[in-house]
Amino acid sequence: MYQWRKFEFFEEKSSGKSSIPNEVEGKIECCSSGRGKIVVGCDDGTVNFLDRGLRFIQGFPAHASSVLFLQQLKQRNFLVTVGEDEQTSPQISPICLKVFDLDKMQQESSSTASPECIQILRIFTNQFPEAKITSFLVLEEAPPILLISIGLDNGCIYCIKGDIARERITRFKLQVENVSDKSHTSVTGLGFRVDGQALQLFAVTPSSVSLFSLQDHPPRRQTLDQIGCDVNSVTMSDRLELIIGRPEAVYFYEVDGRGPCWAFEGEKKFLGWFRGYLLCVIADQRTGKNTFNVYDLKNRLIAHSIVVGEVSHMLCEWGSIVLIMSDKTALCIGEKDMESKLDMLFKKNLYTVAINLVQSQQADAAATAEVLRKYGDHLYGKQDYDEAMAQYINTIGHLEPSYVIQKFLDAQRIYNLTNYLEKLHEKGLASKDHTTLLLNCYTKLKDVEKLNVFIKSEDGIGEHKFDVETAIRVCRAAGYHEHAMYVAKKAGKHEWYLKILLEDLGSYHEALQYISSLEPSQAGVTVKEYGKILVEHKPVETIEILMRLCTDDGESTKKSKQTNISMLPSPVDFVNVFIHHPQSLMGFLEQYITRVDDSPAQVEIHNTLLELYLSNDLNFPALSQENSSGDLYLKAKGSIDVGAASSSADTKGGKGTNKEKDCLERFEKGLRLLKSAWPPHLEQPLYDVDLAVILCEMNAVREGLLFLYEKMGLYKEVIACYIQAHDHEGLIACCKRLGDSSKGGDPSLWGDLLKYFGELGEDCSKEVKEVLTYIERDDILPPIMVLQTLSRNPCLTLSVVKDYTARKLEQESKLIEEDRRSIDKYQEDTAAMRKEIQDLRTNARIFQLSKCTACTFTLDLPAVHFMCMHSFHQRCLGDNEKECPECVPDYRSVLETKRSLEQNGRDHDQFFQQVKNSKDGFSVIAEYFGKGVVSKTSNGTAPGILRSDSSSPHGGF
Repeated sequence: MYQWRKFEFFEEKSSGKSSIPNEVEGKIECCSSGRGKIVVGCDDGTVNFLDRGLRFIQGFPAHASSVLFLQQLKQRNFLVTVGEDEQTSPQISPICLKVFDLDKMQQESSSTASPECIQILRIFTNQFPEAKITSFLVLEEAPPILLISIGLDNGCIYCIKGDIARERITRFKLQVENVSDKSHTSVTGLGFRVDGQALQLFAVTPSSVSLFSLQDHPPRRQTLDQIGCDVNSVTMSDRLELIIGRPEAVYFYEVDGRGPCWAFEGEKKFLGWFRGYLLCVIADQRTGKNTFNVYDLKNRLIAHSIVVGEVSHMLCEWGSIVLIMSDKTALCIGEKDMESKLDMLFKKNLYTVAINLVQSQQADAAATAEVLRKYGDHLYGKQDYDEAMAQYINTIGHLEPSYVIQKFLDAQRIYNLTNYLEKLHEKGLASKDHTTLLLNCYTKLKDVEKLNVFIKSEDGIGEHKFDVETAIRVCRAAGYHEHAMYVAKKAGKHEWYLKILLEDLGSYHEALQYISSLEPSQAGVTVKEYGKILVEHKPVETIEILMRLCTDDGESTKKSKQTNISMLPSPVDFVNVFIHHPQSLMGFLEQYITRVDDSPAQVEIHNTLLELYLSNDLNFPALSQENSSGDLYLKAKGSIDVGAASSSADTKGGKGTNKEKDCLERFEKGLRLLKSAWPPHLEQPLYDVDLAVILCEMNAVREGLLFLYEKMGLYKEVIACYIQAHDHEGLIACCKRLGDSSKGGDPSLWGDLLKYFGELGEDCSKEVKEVLTYIERDDILPPIMVLQTLSRNPCLTLSVVKDYTARKLEQESKLIEEDRRSIDKYQEDTAAMRKEIQDLRTNARIFQLSKCTACTFTLDLPAVHFMCMHSFHQRCLGDNEKECPECVPDYRSVLETKRSLEQNGRDHDQFFQQVKNSKDGFSVIAEYFGKGVVSKTSNGTAPGILRSDSSSPHGGF
């Protein structure tokens, strides 16, 4: 033990020794500390309180004679004392136990106050005979429960447990051992050990160490050792170990027996425990002096050593150690801060001790790392690079890696650098730059084995301790494609894996196999990114993969039909990969629509196919480059005659013929698609109509335009197409089909056709005669408009319209004659009505009816006669005497008709719609005038559809 290093990790406080205040007059018998103060018990029965500077706070008489033991409680501000009071009876022992509540003060005089004594207990009773008290200890259980243990010189321990203040207590006795020699049976030390629900009591005598299990009933005793110690040489560690001091060594005890011992020679006057340090006051028999040592058992060093006088008490409070001497002087010793202790060690280059010190005192990791860094710098300066790196590795996570890396960038120290970077990756603290540097180290060292371990030793997918993309990029740049592909595949970086296969290795077939093995969603993403390269080199295989992705072709037919197509990728998503290979795109989309009928993207697919079909030139490589082998898709599908292509007869003319043939085939496919994608039962086609029209117009696909215009009901545009093509026969046939009003056609097409022939400027007599036949049949145009239209063509003669004009004149003459006869009839009827009205106004009416029109009985008074020559009994009319019951229905019918005409006169939209839809609009206007619906305004405003202001007489008079 004499070889232990000595350090001054502690220092004296208050500039050296101090003394107990003079207010403490008696001899100090006992001491305790806690709650920021020191409590001193004296032989005069007083208890005194001292503050941090050992200044007197207050004192009070606790016992009449002497204070033997006391203890300041920690949880509650209670003070428990054992002392001698006045003996009132020889049978009653003067020794008693008192409990003081230090928070409650009683005023004894104007200047003094003492704490309230809340309980006084007699320790010795008939059941607990009196003996000398040698040790005293109080355990605070759950408040307000206290457990007081009193050790006696006869080997007994008296225990008092309960609420002492309310005297709700139980007493029991423990017997250490039965020995006749009392000098070897006195209890010299006690120590409580609380571990969960287990409550145990260590008891020490000069010849034994015992352990009582207080949770058992009765308490069970266990002898731990057959050696003991004297008073004041017993303490407890913060790990709940019992410590005893003997002249030859210091022994540690746990519940199962003796533990480690430390051979500190010399008589142990006092033992204590402070923040993991063992405190010993040792008497040196050779010199006769007492030495106070502070031992750091973990690091095997003496943290402090000082020669002291005769120590009477040793306490720990305020983070310091207080030694009270028998001459009432005191010594306060405090621990230096960690920085001061480390500086002391660094100056002596004791880095190992410094490291052990910070680790044993549970310093924070940053402080430990700083010590390791300084130790590493020290070793680095001594060129001990391997050991220096070992220290730097222990700083990972706290020391900036660049600090270490820059020290080992020299090529001669690349092995140390590699080791550091490996540890950095193992702890998951490496950045992308660190991964790059480590892989570069491997490649420079050409250490394939370590590279394999670094790359391939990870467990599980996605658990890499390095940046995956950085590793792939470095391995790829260094030519380690296999390692790069391994990392990419394991990390699920499919795009990197394929990039290496396609761009570095050119393994197109393997790339396609890899894509096939992926999940459909991931396979779709990779095909979108690398599909252009794959289509260029492996078009057929690429299309097969796309078909499986878009149609779920890998499953059975039955399951495929049940698959929800909307959940699968759309072919439209992959159109961009065919940007340089339209023929392959055409084949892909044709295969798709053949297998899938109800795709959600069929409109977009049809639009794309129409663009391909109706394009004049797809710019195939075979057509633009003479030495090119053409679209690989065509070659793979066998659509090119290899023998014919190699023939010398197939020159530029042959290529042009093939191009025209291909263009015609595509146009035919386009027309078939236009018609099949717009079935009769659909109002809108399964493609974009506007796009289809634009494509047909741009590429002069006349048949497609005619179909679209006809389906869209744009008959005039259909006629315009035929007119533009100067196809008279087709023009007339089209009008026959689209101008028949009985079949929903537009008869006005014949008028447009006649106008075209009238402005043609060439002889078209045959066509005009045929057109006039249909105009005359459906009475589409008035004769005057027909003549005016045809008069503009100087090449037409009168003979063309002679027969038409004669027939129309004859028809008009017949109509005029019929109108004249109608006019004469209406004039006669009007004259008769006017005469009747005049007669009613000027002449008297004679009523000669003798019977009632309603009941046919003889007419008697009172009777009612109407101007319509009907007569009724007044009783037969009831309440309605103003209208003739016989004539009212007819009259009301006339009124309803008039009201309807007036209402129609206000509906301008209906009026103009009738004019527009009528063959002869003038007749509609004339009819409105004839019914009196249309009239002029009285204020000079424009004429309009107005309500008639005239009123009609009642039906009955």
